[in-house]
Amino acid sequence: GYRVSLQGNFFGRNHTYTTFAEYNPRKHIKLDPPLNIQSNVTASKCQIWWSVPWYLVEILQYELQYKEYSMSWEIALNKTPPSSLPQIEIEATELRSGIAYIARVRCKVSENEDSYHSQWSEWSQTTVFQRPGVPKLSEKILNTRTMQFLFIPLSFGTLLYLFWNCKLSSRWQKASPALTFPHQLLSFSRSIICTMGILR
Repeated sequence: GYRVSLQGNFFGRNHTYTTFAEYNPRKHIKLDPPLNIQSNVTASKCQIWWSVPWYLVEILQYELQYKEYSMSWEIALNKTPPSSLPQIEIEATELRSGIAYIARVRCKVSENEDSYHSQWSEWSQTTVFQRPGVPKLSEKILNTRTMQFLFIPLSFGTLLYLFWNCKLSSRWQKASPALTFPHQLLSFSRSIICTMGILR
């Protein structure tokens, strides 16, 4: 322990002021920030980890801050790891797909530690991560599926049209045999043109 005092000459007279009667450095620690922060994102979660000196691992606690990359730190979200291990997980449901995030971490001596006390360290360097976006169907696959859905009703409509047209043609043939061949040819041509128009 130490006794800390301030001495000086004030208004021509020497004075001594006691600042700390008993100063114990281990009760007033400010740690260096964690190092080498890294991240890895999977479909279900984001894992973030960092490094601290091995002899401090068991007595430290951490606070993680993360936010969307384009946002301000003032609106960042805070998370506290459940243990003294230098790592934390963020569930994928807490992250928006396709959005870049940035995170940082700081540390201090755990509140459960009796031998040492400290204030929070400065924030560490940052790590950037992004939850993968939901895969989208390509335009080609989308068009193929659209054609598959449309093929059945278009085919049914075409067959119904041809059937109805042939039925009318047979009625006209009975009514006027002289117009049978030209009328059938005209009806067939109209059917082909109409069918091509529908398929397009």
